[in-house]
Amino acid sequence: MNSGPETTNNPPATPAPATTNSAVAATATVITNIASLVTNDPSLGDGSPLGLIQDAAVVIDGDRITWIGEKSKAPATDNRLDADGRAVVPGFVDSHSHLVFAGDRTAEFNARMSGQAYAAGGIRTTVAATRAASDAQLDANVAHYLAEALRQGTTVMETKSGYGLTVEDEARALRIAARHTDEVTYLGAHIVPPDHADDPAAYVALVTGEMLDACAPYARWVDVFCEKGAFDGDQARAILTAGRAKGLMPRVHANQLTYGPGVQLAVELDAASADHCTHLTDADVDALANSATVATLLPGAEFSTRAEWPDARRLLDAGATVALSTDCNPGSSFTSSVPFCIALAVRDMGMTPDEALWSATAGGAAALRRTDVGRLGPGARADLVLLDAPSHVHLAYRPGVPLVSQVWRAGRRVV
Repeated sequence: MNSGPETTNNPPATPAPATTNSAVAATATVITNIASLVTNDPSLGDGSPLGLIQDAAVVIDGDRITWIGEKSKAPATDNRLDADGRAVVPGFVDSHSHLVFAGDRTAEFNARMSGQAYAAGGIRTTVAATRAASDAQLDANVAHYLAEALRQGTTVMETKSGYGLTVEDEARALRIAARHTDEVTYLGAHIVPPDHADDPAAYVALVTGEMLDACAPYARWVDVFCEKGAFDGDQARAILTAGRAKGLMPRVHANQLTYGPGVQLAVELDAASADHCTHLTDADVDALANSATVATLLPGAEFSTRAEWPDARRLLDAGATVALSTDCNPGSSFTSSVPFCIALAVRDMGMTPDEALWSATAGGAAALRRTDVGRLGPGARADLVLLDAPSHVHLAYRPGVPLVSQVWRAGRRVV
């Protein structure tokens, strides 16, 4: 997503109170004449979860926000940008994607749209193409899709390995991903590859042994596809536990295609997120609601596979923390557009526009256990998006329309 790795995984400085006029550096930039500002901090705005401020301004100094409030009270700075009545929202935090790949699966998508059911095995097509690609091709692909996402307002993006499934190919996937983002996930346990089809236990041993040793230096997270046709609960537990012993924090592909043990395992191991969460029992919902594990919903996958929609309303009403992400990958969700996923969540998953935006920003940050992004306020990283609209509601109200006018990341305008 940038020319070098992000360096913001360390906890940010403790947010200070809103800066007084005299404390603002003259070289700072004020963005003023904001019609509606989403802070995701109720104490800064109208008391709602979005912490809305009308007729607002934001001051940026370096890579941080130093002041936020009503435009009439904004401090003087040397640099001034007129938002011209646009809405401003935090940069989107996309906490689930698979960008290190080659080729596409157009034929599979075409067949599926003609009535063929989706199954996990299609991943093997991408594995073959990815193994055959050069490092330069894979690096260019990652850069391309991260830039595509950035133009649509995504300022933080997690991405995974999982299309190599050999020690060498998984390690190079993570090495390439780490050139572009710090949010890198080891997913050697995506599927059991064809060359281990007759001995899945041997592949689990590889994933938890030699492959993990080669991959851990490049990753922050460890993930597993806990699903029928991929890895069962016992295998997933072994993989996540081994990763955690190497210092990688767990996250889980859970309950996408069927009911299964993925969500319960994620909560048991204090995973940062359980992703997909399409088929949930009452016990699964209760477990998520009473844990720090975020339920990350990926509506692009349901859209692209004509599958049952996740019930976001059920999770939210139970008190679970919900994130929205694209699941950008060439097989089941080939979109990098968080605004598109927001519109889907509002239309088909029972979310309000406010809830969907919060989940795509603060929710995504929670799924990555980040406190410096996904919000706008003093001390936060200056990641923000200006919309060609007076309100964030237009993200769902005007689906498919390119509303992103400007994107700022770490205090610099990048779009």
